[in-house]
Amino acid sequence: MSALAPTVQAFFTERLITQRNASPHTIAAYRDTFRLLLRFAQDQTGKQPFQLDLDDLDAPLIGAFLTHLEQVRGNNPRTRNARLGAIHSFYRFAALEHPEHAHTIARVMAIPTKRHQRNTVSYLDTGEITALLAAPDRRTWLGRRDHALMVLMIQTGIRVSELTGLRIGDVHLGVGAHIRVTGKGRKMRSPTLTHETVAVIRAWLTELRGGQPDQPLFPTRQGRPLSRYTVGAIITRHVTTAAVTCTTLPAKRITPHTLRHTNAMLLRANNVDIATIALWLGHETTQTTHIYEHADPALKERAIARTAPLGAKPGRYHAPDELLAFLEAL
Repeated sequence: MSALAPTVQAFFTERLITQRNASPHTIAAYRDTFRLLLRFAQDQTGKQPFQLDLDDLDAPLIGAFLTHLEQVRGNNPRTRNARLGAIHSFYRFAALEHPEHAHTIARVMAIPTKRHQRNTVSYLDTGEITALLAAPDRRTWLGRRDHALMVLMIQTGIRVSELTGLRIGDVHLGVGAHIRVTGKGRKMRSPTLTHETVAVIRAWLTELRGGQPDQPLFPTRQGRPLSRYTVGAIITRHVTTAAVTCTTLPAKRITPHTLRHTNAMLLRANNVDIATIALWLGHETTQTTHIYEHADPALKERAIARTAPLGAKPGRYHAPDELLAFLEAL
């Protein structure tokens, strides 16, 4: 084998699994990146993956691979950057194992991430939340499950991966009611629960009589944990139902992550500071959390009020006439 094959194997077994104790999700994402990269390199060089050397995966080839991801596979810049992040992580490891390839490694490490336009944060307002939570048919077991999981997601802002990983033993409904979740990087946190959420979850637990602490909090009919895909399908189904009575929902693309954004915006609307929201959501730094400041219309209105000319009425502009309002909305 060349220097590449054993180095890739050591990167996964030693660096990711043993040293970093990386999550299964991280390992799967890195694995998929290298599957794509090695197949691309095989097509470009004519060599089988086990025949490739580190110098075969030089900066021009990595650059061509990134272009291939966007132009052929249709990946967006965010996905492209995630793949590059996995490659950079490998080359940092390779730099320690194979200093003789320092020149190739340095050139690959110099490939920058691609700047891209950040999408506007999508979240639900109070009326949309009410409509969505009313959508499940709570006369059925599945309806009661779906209602409980959506209540929990909106109130705590947990990620879909954190939701699917919840076990019955992670729920504490006594004094200081909370759930225990394992987030990105295996970081533990314990979002507290409101009285309303405690009531919903307590009622749901009665549906799981005899359930053991290590069993899923929100199982399938067969007792298995829900998948990320299934949670997304549940949200989509109930959004479709809620859209019948809430006319603003069809204009929004709503995913499980939208419920996380909704929680953050509710906290922001109640003047919770960004640092606290970052801790609540399990963000590594507040840099990610600042997107909610940019999306908060109340914050912008307060800024406008402070800079309004003397004698001007503070607040958002409203067209004085129905026809003008129609034209303004175009």
